[in-house]
Amino acid sequence: MTSDNSPGQSTIAINRPMVSIVIPAFNEQDLVRESMMTVIRTMEGLENEYRWELILIDDGSADETAAEAEKAAAGRDNVQVRRHPINFRMGQALRTGFRASRGDIVIVLDIDLSFGPEHIKPMLDKMKTSHAKIVIASPYMKGGHSTCVPWFRHVLSVWANRFLCRMATKDFFSDRLTSITTMARAYNGPFIRALSLWAMDVDINSEIINKAKLLRARIVEIPAHLDWTIRLRGGARFQGRRSSTRILRGIIQSLVSGFMFRPFMFYLGPGFFLFFLSGYPLIWGMIHSIRQYSQLSGQSLAWDDRISQAVGLAFKVSPHSFILGGILLLVAIQFISLGLLALQKKRYFIELFYIGSMIYQECVPEERRQSSASDPYPGI
Repeated sequence: MTSDNSPGQSTIAINRPMVSIVIPAFNEQDLVRESMMTVIRTMEGLENEYRWELILIDDGSADETAAEAEKAAAGRDNVQVRRHPINFRMGQALRTGFRASRGDIVIVLDIDLSFGPEHIKPMLDKMKTSHAKIVIASPYMKGGHSTCVPWFRHVLSVWANRFLCRMATKDFFSDRLTSITTMARAYNGPFIRALSLWAMDVDINSEIINKAKLLRARIVEIPAHLDWTIRLRGGARFQGRRSSTRILRGIIQSLVSGFMFRPFMFYLGPGFFLFFLSGYPLIWGMIHSIRQYSQLSGQSLAWDDRISQAVGLAFKVSPHSFILGGILLLVAIQFISLGLLALQKKRYFIELFYIGSMIYQECVPEERRQSSASDPYPGI
């Protein structure tokens, strides 16, 4: 049998892909240690296939989250705890984790494990077989499901994701993805570390999808189980997920994310709607003006004078039709004009983003370039 220090064993270890598990946490002292140990046990069961590391980001917790996390990390060189001095929120926590990661694949999980560690292996397998840059664990695709999620939150999440998926796809009438807000994902390590991100809150998940699509990165999904079941931990009861996201804020963030995906649709859609809506009163006014013109045809008036009088008589009969139709038409023209400008700006942004990404790739450190060159699962 080959010893652990033999050349053959070392070669096998080097050839195994590196997996980084990134978990952000904020004020989760009651469950952080157990959640970390659950993930650690899962990854230890995959050590024949992967090398791994676990990075816990304590995002400025005011309780003992960091201390409990350090207990789970004690004696393990591949488990580390990164601390923020204040609460920077989800976006910054994930960026810290991405920068600290060394993995060929980076997996992000919720600290409450509402998407359990049993999703890690399927996401890794999907990365290997699909050559995707991002694999999303989706409870909304065929084969996925959710447990104990409040009805209103479930409906809101489903429709928010449908809306964002419509906005994110190139063809507005196609819906290739089913979940964009889900945080449980596997990323191509060199790709996610090279992606320029700025969102500070949970909208970073939508930003990643948006920018990945701009770069024509392949994104796939696997069916997942979203579990909000109340669990027993150390004799105490804990909600499977204690989301700090307010419903109203979630709705606003979904709309903002949709706007970032396709800003021109927020103008062109209402613009064309108002344009067609203005047609009814304006057509009515035109028809009555024609009728008045025909009644004035026997008078000895020039044709342009008859047109003016006909329009005036029609206006006296129903002035609100002319006023309402004119206002709707002007507003529609404004919206359509803004939509065309937004479309042009979006195309400029795509071009600049491509150029910026190319420059960034040229400026990354040598070890990052080597990591990209040795990417075991290159994307399409």
